[in-house]
Amino acid sequence: MVATICGTPKESFLKDLRHDRRTAAPNRAMTIMYALGWTQHSQGSEMIRTAAIVQLLLGNIGIAGGGMNALRGHSNIQGLTDLGLLSTSLPGYMSLPREAEQSYEDYIKVRALKPLRPNQMSYWQNYGKFFVSYQKTTFGNAATKDNDWAYDYLPKYDRGYDVLVAFELMNQGKMNGYICQGFNPVGSFPNKKKIIAGLSKLKWLVIIDPLATETSEFGAIRCLQRRQDRNHPDRSVSACVHVLRKRMARSPIPAAGCSGIGKRRAPGRRQGRSRNHRELFYRLRTAYAKDGGAFPDPIVNLTWPYKIQASPRRMNWQ
Repeated sequence: MVATICGTPKESFLKDLRHDRRTAAPNRAMTIMYALGWTQHSQGSEMIRTAAIVQLLLGNIGIAGGGMNALRGHSNIQGLTDLGLLSTSLPGYMSLPREAEQSYEDYIKVRALKPLRPNQMSYWQNYGKFFVSYQKTTFGNAATKDNDWAYDYLPKYDRGYDVLVAFELMNQGKMNGYICQGFNPVGSFPNKKKIIAGLSKLKWLVIIDPLATETSEFGAIRCLQRRQDRNHPDRSVSACVHVLRKRMARSPIPAAGCSGIGKRRAPGRRQGRSRNHRELFYRLRTAYAKDGGAFPDPIVNLTWPYKIQASPRRMNWQ
């Protein structure tokens, strides 16, 4: 049947099966890696589920070197999704509230999906538990049942703001500032002229990158123009440009070693260390605690429960 449907010669398929079944042993493991060929296939979900069943039958789930592993275009993109670094995402594959969801009940009821049939499993019916866990981790004792687990601390978005929307707003004069970290929009996106024009209309721009890119070079040129044109301001020159390349732009890689990617390469990496994210956090929280603001609560109540807060890399939890 496999040969009929896929066109794979029967002997080749049987050879693969004989090889795979040898991994069902304590001293041997097999991983199945897939990419967009499966993910975006018309029957991709069925294919990935079948592969997961095969791995379960072989005992390759839950052991070192086993499992079902998705390959992405870059070694850090999967982590970006997992950790909720997208503008409308929260860690754990949860989503940021929409503007219409001003109450906790409105937010939860469309996400905590109930089973459609008796005894049916529904993973996302536990969404409320996941959300409470995340809020308690982020805001500590400030997240309580009485305040709906600090739900009001979260921003409510009206629409997605991807990079194309951001640069369109820049060109329309509707965006004042932009922080560009480890990102090269001038060299990565179409219509380079429009990208540069958008950056030029900002009131302030911060570029953080340990490498020299088209975007950082643009920022350096703008800094030079700004210094030269102090007495004769030019509206095409950003009012404030900061290019951070050295200490502030250190690589966040915590340890020396290599990173595996889906191109049969293992690029070596030197050890790097960055302390400025926590320094910025402490300074912001201290400033808000001292001076207040329109709504300082989400910043003031952010928790970082390290015993030695100045050295969180020591992992001394309270």
